[in-house]
Amino acid sequence: MGRLRGGTVRRRFTILYAGGFLGSGILLLALARLMSGDRATVRAPGPAPGEVPAAPADLAAAERRIRELGEQLAEAHAQQDHRWLVGSLIALAVMTGLSLLLGRILADRVLRPLRTITAATRRISAENLHRRLAVTGPADEVKELADTVDDLLERLEGSFAAQRRFVGNAAHELRTPLATMRASLDVAVAKREPAAQTLVLAGRLRTELDRVDHLLDGFLVLARAQHGTPADRTPVSLGELARKALAARTADIAAKALTVDDGVRTDVWTEGSETLLSRLVENTVDNAITHNQENGRIRISTGRTGTEARLVVETGGRVLDQERVDRLTRPFERLGPDRTGPEGSTGLGLSIVAAIVEAHGGRLALTARPEGGLRVVAALPAAPSPSERSQPSEQSQPSEPSEWSETEGAHR
Repeated sequence: MGRLRGGTVRRRFTILYAGGFLGSGILLLALARLMSGDRATVRAPGPAPGEVPAAPADLAAAERRIRELGEQLAEAHAQQDHRWLVGSLIALAVMTGLSLLLGRILADRVLRPLRTITAATRRISAENLHRRLAVTGPADEVKELADTVDDLLERLEGSFAAQRRFVGNAAHELRTPLATMRASLDVAVAKREPAAQTLVLAGRLRTELDRVDHLLDGFLVLARAQHGTPADRTPVSLGELARKALAARTADIAAKALTVDDGVRTDVWTEGSETLLSRLVENTVDNAITHNQENGRIRISTGRTGTEARLVVETGGRVLDQERVDRLTRPFERLGPDRTGPEGSTGLGLSIVAAIVEAHGGRLALTARPEGGLRVVAALPAAPSPSERSQPSEQSQPSEPSEWSETEGAHR
């Protein structure tokens, strides 16, 4: 019974069908045995009515003959029982094999529509909820299940679309009052000899407005990344994007006295939206800088493994909990207040990275390094470089960048 409860449905159906067939065969053999078990009673020959009884000598010879015949009959019955038993065991062995084969065939036939539904459902994600199972056939339980899944997908598609529209529209609408507030601050500060308190208040408000504007920008990028596969696809060099991101944050790197181990290769290409991919690299680098410790270290590298172009960013620091690290791709998820840098954090950085990676058909891996710190690997479908497109040739593919260790060379 425990075996039936475990394993796949296919295995359970096979065992149930085989058990049913085998049980029916055993019952049939038992009935045949019972039907053939009746022994015909043969009456010993004796004097017929009116006949003169035989002499004692003849009677003794007849009795011996009867005993011999009885022994022969018993031996014949024993041989018959033995043959029946051997035949029954052979029949049960053959029936067991046939039962398993028929059970497997029937289980496959019964579960075939379910496997089709499962495969189609797996191909449907949050980015292609418009697809439907559209199972055809008789109105049975399987079609009812498929129609229920289609209805669920339709409701989910509407919910996701409404959510994305709301985020995008809200972000756009909030930019107008933000612009009005900035203009009002500029007017107040531009007056002759503004009060010192006005200048201080204007500076604080500008800082908060910048944070809100940064948050809204994150919402817009997140909504665009979650909208689906980018339409403006073009070959992009991950190495060039990484170099630009590092150059743009030179002052922040110097302010924290961070050591950067640069393993960037400019010959690693992918295909997608240059705007979104640039934001992906910038957010990954920003996360490594903002949530790093003073005098810390960063290793950033790009490489190509098989059909994947990879961006790897590693940081040092304290040992992190992997379960909490796995939640960093959720919006507004942080590891704790100590991970909020001096400029503040919207909590959208890695969630935007995850959405952009998914929109480009890649995968994102966040790993807590055993020696401390975080390792971020963004793997995207590799694309040939412009030179490879113009002149196809066999080139060696550099392997994935190795894990960063404290003994590796670094430069600031």
